[in-house]
Amino acid sequence: MNLRATLVALLTLAITRSFSQQLPIPLNLQATYAKGTRSATGQPGPTYWQNTAEYDIKVSFNPTTRQVAGTVDIVYQNASPDSLRQLQFKLYPNLYQKGAPRASRISPKDVGEGVQIEALSLGGQAQDVSKLRIQATNMPVRLPKALAPGSSLKVQVTYSYILNKGSHTRTGEVEPGADFVAYFFPRIAVYDDVDGWNVIEYNGSQEFYNDFCTFRAAITVPRNFVVWATGDLKNANQVLTSKYVQRLQTAEQQDGITSIIGPDDLKRQDITAPNPLNTWRFEAHDVTDFVFATADHYVWEASSLVVDPATKRRTRVDAAYNPKHKDFEEVVQFNRQTVEAMSYTFPKWPFPYSHETVFDGLDQMEYPMMVNDNPVSTRDDAITLTDHEVFHTMFPFYMGTNETKYGWMDEGWATIGEWIISGIIKPGFQDEYGVEPYARGSAQEFDVPITTLSTLQNGSAFFLNSYPKPALGYLYVKDLLGDELFTKALHTYIQNWRGKHPMPYDFFNSMNAGAGQNLNWFWQRWFFDDGYPDLAITGVNKTEAGYNVVVTAKGTKPVPVDLMVTFADGKTEKLHRTVAVWQASNTITVPVATKQLVTKVTLGSTYVPDKHKTDNVWEGK
Repeated sequence: MNLRATLVALLTLAITRSFSQQLPIPLNLQATYAKGTRSATGQPGPTYWQNTAEYDIKVSFNPTTRQVAGTVDIVYQNASPDSLRQLQFKLYPNLYQKGAPRASRISPKDVGEGVQIEALSLGGQAQDVSKLRIQATNMPVRLPKALAPGSSLKVQVTYSYILNKGSHTRTGEVEPGADFVAYFFPRIAVYDDVDGWNVIEYNGSQEFYNDFCTFRAAITVPRNFVVWATGDLKNANQVLTSKYVQRLQTAEQQDGITSIIGPDDLKRQDITAPNPLNTWRFEAHDVTDFVFATADHYVWEASSLVVDPATKRRTRVDAAYNPKHKDFEEVVQFNRQTVEAMSYTFPKWPFPYSHETVFDGLDQMEYPMMVNDNPVSTRDDAITLTDHEVFHTMFPFYMGTNETKYGWMDEGWATIGEWIISGIIKPGFQDEYGVEPYARGSAQEFDVPITTLSTLQNGSAFFLNSYPKPALGYLYVKDLLGDELFTKALHTYIQNWRGKHPMPYDFFNSMNAGAGQNLNWFWQRWFFDDGYPDLAITGVNKTEAGYNVVVTAKGTKPVPVDLMVTFADGKTEKLHRTVAVWQASNTITVPVATKQLVTKVTLGSTYVPDKHKTDNVWEGK
């Protein structure tokens, strides 16, 4: 073999090794490839499956006593290859049950008996509920006969519980006459190809993991109480008087903001049908959860916009709030701008649902088509809170990620969405949520890798690994690939896994495939490895063409290089390098082409955390 052929062979081998770099995959996740449910291409495998169900919920809610009582009829479909000998139910309200494990303290007044299962039938056969062994938020139910692959089972549960009042953890009474009611019905847990049944108890910290299902809900509340919920309102003309039905229909067809319920309307109390009780009927398909909120003294503002130019499909956006809370007056507009930005800018995917309602509550929490947001003190806070929670529509709800185990797969996306969309709503605004806390907290004992299971984290570790760290990772890949290629890669992931249950490697592999690049070197260092971000200016040298600025990565986390060069005449120039410069080196040289004297060079920018900033400035003598 001649020298040229040898060099070509060595170069080919180097490229092959680079593109075949593999991420460390735990054995239980490798097993999904062997089973064919998932694949290294990022696509679902040829034998991928997921279970589903249809829920028919009939529930009465008494705002005075806060009792939630009803029945839920479930048709559960076993699409798995396994015969199921039990069903695992989730009873999320049992967070407030006496003796239940909780991540934080709650008001003693909210501690109670939890969900009362009054009747349970399987396949039409009544079960002895006294034999149920409820374990806080888990309720395993042994089946009289195994549920075979490809078969279904009818389940009916009659239940009741008292909604919490003084400890509003994502759900509960907001104030007298206003309630956000979430996780309010017994549901069948996820049974998947990774873990089988999801038996992780809910303790108020980690979030949720539910199957894509169909929900039909009939919600009965007293007169004058309006109900907002996941899904489409199917009987508006039976629960609202004609004037308000017309306003709702107008809002669903017009770009402008419609006041469906205003302060004067509240005084007249002519909004709902004049029955002592009204039953509001909603329906939602292919969503992971169903929630509702109700109030007798909230105004309701709404608008709509075309989210899919190909089909002209519109999404209605709402703000429902206590008129005393002035910070909510622009929320309907922020909601609209967020949905518009998501549809046309980032992630540039048509908003997937028919409405998005922001309810004036006592938390900062997302649900399919609904948001429970507390009042805030500044306009900037109202912008960032609204766009963050609305962005969750895509991640986790449209994508079906397991928030319980992989918080970074949804909170990280909501954080980068917040950073990008806040600047669209308020041009020039740079939201720095979490960046500086990561700079300070990096390389501390609690700073574990992002891919550490969320169930093994709390406090600062949980915050950093769920919010700023993954968001920065996504942002740096966006910068590396450029907007067009990044969008193509992200859309590959969305197309592969929307309506399913992706795990982390499905994301990494889909992004690699969509980008046509093996980004594992970055995924490994940012998401799997320990380390911290720390850049330094280690030299500024005069050359014939100008200057060479030498930048050294003292830390192992690859971050972009942003330089601000100041010249003797006071003018400045910005220079940028993506994280790609750190793939094979820890020192780079950035040339500055100039005939002027350089008086100062500053390293860093808003979205580049740096552990030690004292070596980020060079000043000429």
